[in-house]
Amino acid sequence: MALALFWVPGVSFAAGKQVINIAYLTQNRVQPPQWLWFDVFAKEAGLAGAELAISDNNTTGKFTGQQFELKKFIVPAEANTVDVFNKDINGKFQFVVVNLPPQQVLQIADAAANKPVLLFDAGTIDDALRNAQCRRNVLHMLPDRAMRADALAQYLTKKRWQKWFLVTGPSPEDALFTEALKRSAKRLNMKLVVEKKWQHTYESRGTAQAEVPVFTQVDDYDVLVVADEQGEFGDYFQYRTWSPRPVIGTQGLIATAWHQTHEQWGAIQIQNRFKDMAGRWMQEADYGAYLAARAIGEAATRTQSGDLAKIKDYLLSDKFALQGYKGNPLSFRSWDGQLRQPVLLAAARSMVAVAPIEGFLHPKTELDTLGHDQPETACHYEEKHEN
Repeated sequence: MALALFWVPGVSFAAGKQVINIAYLTQNRVQPPQWLWFDVFAKEAGLAGAELAISDNNTTGKFTGQQFELKKFIVPAEANTVDVFNKDINGKFQFVVVNLPPQQVLQIADAAANKPVLLFDAGTIDDALRNAQCRRNVLHMLPDRAMRADALAQYLTKKRWQKWFLVTGPSPEDALFTEALKRSAKRLNMKLVVEKKWQHTYESRGTAQAEVPVFTQVDDYDVLVVADEQGEFGDYFQYRTWSPRPVIGTQGLIATAWHQTHEQWGAIQIQNRFKDMAGRWMQEADYGAYLAARAIGEAATRTQSGDLAKIKDYLLSDKFALQGYKGNPLSFRSWDGQLRQPVLLAAARSMVAVAPIEGFLHPKTELDTLGHDQPETACHYEEKHEN
């Protein structure tokens, strides 16, 4: 009788254990010129989160006969990540954690379109990647701009701070966040009293004491909302506005997937474990990579399989629930691949609130009050999964 042998990329057996290989692809980051000297710049932010998740996966794997291995591909800043993906990863790994800018994620997703590969986007927050530019082979781990803007708007609704002064920076990313903020303002009946663009240069922040009061001498408003994703000027609005008003957005009160001040729901344990391992506090990129590798581990454990189709089906099913240390279990939206999750609202040294804010209701889950719900989505790839 003939024995048929099948090779599955990324899955093997060793010492009686099923070995599941996960590729981690990133590119060395260059410190931006506006980075403040006292902030920690983690050149390879994200990797430590994936490594911690692999350790957690293998703790469970000891009892389930599974072993998880992380293969790291760290591309030099001047090299081409798509070339590295095609040469070393595409078709050789079923599960790939990608920590790269949006355009590179799309290029890699398209390169892998006809391969048995599932990408876990651990770093982007672009709404477009979850909407018109969505790809069926990509799952997104971090909350996008729409989810963040909705989280802030919910909190401002609770506080009855409904009159906004919106300030937008010069970068394309600032414009994208402004678009998300305007969407949220419209959804929750907020009023944009004033909208301005910050035109001053990076060097001008040394004279912020003089410029900001003049810039903010406008009609009455409740809160100053800043879109400055590069961190070039937003911090200098606090305590310098003409009228005494709180600052929220990308500076002041921020919406984030993770924050070093978060300690509820077991978060303090993972914060300390990460700090002991990496020598620094967990950043958003670390959290995104952690969730990606843990999602693979959770699905592999529950299905007792390393098969891509079985794991993907489970990830997108109603059965999947991932511990994210934020109270609610996390799960994927089948219509766009976004991981639904609470969003933390934090100041520099304190947690302020966790969205969704109490009182915002939804027929399926309150987590879907954040971001693009299924009726709103512009992601129209043919769906295989029930919602």
